[in-house]
Amino acid sequence: MGVDRPEEGDVPPDGHADHRDDHGGGGRAGRAGGVQAETRPRQEYYADLRVAVTTEESVTMQRAAAREQAAAEKWGETAKESRWMWAEYQRRWPPGERERVDSSDDPPGSWHGDGNRVLHPADNGRVEAACDRIAEREEEKISPALRATESQDPDRHLVGFDDRLKDRDRIKEKICGTTNDFSRSPEQAVSLMPDAIRYTFQYQEACYTQGVLADIARLRDQGFELDKLKNYWSDEKYKGINSQWIEPDTGQRFEVQFHTRISFEAKQLTHGAYERLRSQQQPDAFEQMVLEAFEKKVAAEVPVPPGADGIPDYPERGADAR
Repeated sequence: MGVDRPEEGDVPPDGHADHRDDHGGGGRAGRAGGVQAETRPRQEYYADLRVAVTTEESVTMQRAAAREQAAAEKWGETAKESRWMWAEYQRRWPPGERERVDSSDDPPGSWHGDGNRVLHPADNGRVEAACDRIAEREEEKISPALRATESQDPDRHLVGFDDRLKDRDRIKEKICGTTNDFSRSPEQAVSLMPDAIRYTFQYQEACYTQGVLADIARLRDQGFELDKLKNYWSDEKYKGINSQWIEPDTGQRFEVQFHTRISFEAKQLTHGAYERLRSQQQPDAFEQMVLEAFEKKVAAEVPVPPGADGIPDYPERGADAR
């Protein structure tokens, strides 16, 4: 409790010795000036103190659990309404109406994505080989270390672990332009992609801030280098924390996201809108407005864990940064 433990015969700080009342009962006896003197034996005092602290902690935990339960019930209604809204969006703008990729004339071994994004056979082969190397690094070193980190705290866990490797089509979409003008080699472009490997830790709201800070320290203890951390808890369209890490032996980059159950579900609910807004076939102004409004509505209902918005970015942004 931060107080020096008194020894037998010690005199209290005010210079007055403790005295029991005339009846010999426990509690506090009066002192000069109206200050109550401690009359309980030391063992009884510490036993009562432990009970008081335990009771206070129990009440705090119960209140936190009640708040989290209320938030979960409210979120259940929000999620139900959001799924309906997304279904209505898809009814208004069916995915099948968008232009389909015609790869019938492409040479064998090439890759053809949306928006006339093409990888010719030689470059496609190099990207495939780079993806193979990423999968090896993930399996041999990075995932075992993340699992070891997970095992250090039973109050949170990795979610979406089976989807930790980004789909190869998505990797190819991100690294190639419409003219195949690489500013880097295909191998460099893949190796520098921060989310080719992605993990997500999910926490209880009451334990979120403390858990995130502890896991950042644990990942550093594993030898990984923190490259970037962005706190989105104050963002209007996305809630959570995203971080980018480097495995120093190979230089392989990977991403770790930190979520609560609700913020992770919100991310899943709005993922389709996020992808559509960033697609090569840009939505018109009205569709874009609908998608952005949907993202904002979902994010607005995500409870912010205590202290979460105070976790600093890394590197920290300047006062005039946006």
